[in-house]
Amino acid sequence: MNSEHPPLFDFRTAQAARARAARIGGDRFLDAAGLDGLLHRLSTVTRHFDRALCVGDALPHGIKRFAQDWTIADFDQREFLAAQGPFDLVVSLFSLQAINDLPGALIQLRRLLKPDGLFLAVLYGGATLTELRQSFTAAESEILGGASPHVAPFADVRDMGTLLQRAGFALPVTDIERLTVRYSTFPSLIQDLRAHGQSNALSGRRKNFVGKRMLGALNDHYSRHHAQDGKLIATFEMLYLIGWAPHESQQQPLKPGSAKTRLSDALGTVERKA
Repeated sequence: MNSEHPPLFDFRTAQAARARAARIGGDRFLDAAGLDGLLHRLSTVTRHFDRALCVGDALPHGIKRFAQDWTIADFDQREFLAAQGPFDLVVSLFSLQAINDLPGALIQLRRLLKPDGLFLAVLYGGATLTELRQSFTAAESEILGGASPHVAPFADVRDMGTLLQRAGFALPVTDIERLTVRYSTFPSLIQDLRAHGQSNALSGRRKNFVGKRMLGALNDHYSRHHAQDGKLIATFEMLYLIGWAPHESQQQPLKPGSAKTRLSDALGTVERKA
């Protein structure tokens, strides 16, 4: 991680949020949705993996059958992953969410893979909690005259495709699935976020508690702008990342200028010089 800039996420706060979520033990429907997506994508791969790495603190239910031998490891405070590769498969269920140096983390994971090994992960995408972010900004601007970060920035699908390529992955694929959740009250939304370990872990967050005036303005803006049929709307995007460690057997892109057929011939049009 680059020490020249302050970290976006506070490691200890993120760890505390995850520990609190484990104690709460609520309905982690977002984790279940992300896991279903991982399992579906793994089921389409026509091979069985020998050695696999799960990035996180536990092996998600249902994923064990895809590999013979599993290693469980997570990034430490230095954002270093102490795992002995090489692996045929690396999976991550939201465990990369609070990583400051995501490009560096992806490079580490790619280096842990055998040639033609598979990397598969799910993160929250860019539209996640758009409603909450907008409501916090409006409420703080009204009450405090300025806004501070309350909702972490989430990865964009196009940016993640570029990051996979920069990390050295071949055949990168990114896609998203959107989930809309309806809540009767604002506190029930916050309770779900805490149950998933997604409390505010930004280093630049306000450390003081949200006051009654602030909470009232927040709830008022959310109710007026992000409600349907009396229910508060919350958007969650599941962003899936797929990449392969390079191998000579993989399909390679053609070199520029190597095409033997003109595009105009394929389209049945007349080519004219500019």
